[in-house]
Amino acid sequence: MAIPAHPSLVVYFGIAALVVWRLYSRVRRMVGRQKMSARRTWIRIVFFSALAAMLLLGSAVHPMHAAALLGGAAAGAALGWYGIGLTRFEQTPEGLFYTPSLHLGIALSALFIGRLVYRGAMLYSASASNTFPSAEFSGSPLTLLIFGILAGYYVAYAIGLLLWRRRVGSPGSRTTSGAEMP
Repeated sequence: MAIPAHPSLVVYFGIAALVVWRLYSRVRRMVGRQKMSARRTWIRIVFFSALAAMLLLGSAVHPMHAAALLGGAAAGAALGWYGIGLTRFEQTPEGLFYTPSLHLGIALSALFIGRLVYRGAMLYSASASNTFPSAEFSGSPLTLLIFGILAGYYVAYAIGLLLWRRRVGSPGSRTTSGAEMP
């Protein structure tokens, strides 16, 4: 006799599978060779800038939250420029390619995944005890700090990629390293 699965458990597993799949694709994109796409780079800049601006607007009534977001964005921007310096750039007949720093990509992915796991555990324990925390749950300074780091990194890194793309122009046949990046 089969034991029927609880509907909420099926939903949790479905969401967990979706999150794991997206995390895998995100980590894979952060550590492997990628073809330069100006459209995807601009989308990244606009998306993360708009999301950070909305979060900053929403956290304006909590100075500590706003400071965490801005501090994280500044730290992330510094990491983004550092990451550009570690990136391996290639200009080939097939197009422009870049390979981000493996260590930096893994560290940022681990930071993000660790925070998601922590928040998931907090949500699960809150739902198990039927006590849901206040709005503080969704807007903690630590979560905003980590988001700020990721958003600042993505925006600064994307700007660095666009600057490199503008500098090298159309695809040729030479290979450059991150040390030659501005």
